[in-house]
Amino acid sequence: MRPFNLILITILFSSFGIQNAQSQQIHQHSEWNLLLQNHVGQNGKVDYKAFKKNESKLDSYLKLLGNNPPQDSWSKNEKKAYLINAYNAFTVKLIVENYPTESIRDIGGFFSNPFSTEFAKIGDKEYSLDDIEKGMLLKMGDPRVHFAVNCASESCPKLLNEAYVASKLDKQLDASASYFINSEENKLSRTKVELSKIFKWYASDFEKDGNSVINFINTYSKETINEDASVSYLSYSWKLNEK
Repeated sequence: MRPFNLILITILFSSFGIQNAQSQQIHQHSEWNLLLQNHVGQNGKVDYKAFKKNESKLDSYLKLLGNNPPQDSWSKNEKKAYLINAYNAFTVKLIVENYPTESIRDIGGFFSNPFSTEFAKIGDKEYSLDDIEKGMLLKMGDPRVHFAVNCASESCPKLLNEAYVASKLDKQLDASASYFINSEENKLSRTKVELSKIFKWYASDFEKDGNSVINFINTYSKETINEDASVSYLSYSWKLNEK
């Protein structure tokens, strides 16, 4: 075999090995997991100052995401975990780039919405946070993702201090739904509920298959709520979810 052919084969196998290693790494989300464990509390409060000091490590993870977009060969849970982590990591990046700020809604100008601005590079395209959440995640038909994605605000479901991974995704999503529904962001009793506006804004996501919002909440609520309970909605704080 000619030396040139040997070199070419070596390069091809090396390239395949790198791609295979990255494919394995992307589903573990280990870089993101370490950042979350170090900079996010059990209550979901975020140390953005520490994230800013470790911005190079955050950028490394975002680059890994960008170089490994979801593939048709991935399982549904692998895609879902990837998109949840991508949404949360790119949101943190947005805050870090504009830190200090009192609210994510203060980012951008009068005609610029931080949720519709295309800045998250995945593959060869740039996406907005809305593209990831509404254009990809919610189309997968799992309303529990509402309690996994975090918009960097006090009234949002908390940022979990570990990465979402396919191998335990359903357990993580159930835990996140239960935590949020039974948190102070909702006031629940048998005959009266005051709910997070998430249940108002995204009611149709919780009402699939003939269910109601109350039915969905009862799946996780510590208090069984009557179907005819009176419903109102609490104010929503967009103040930064900072430690």
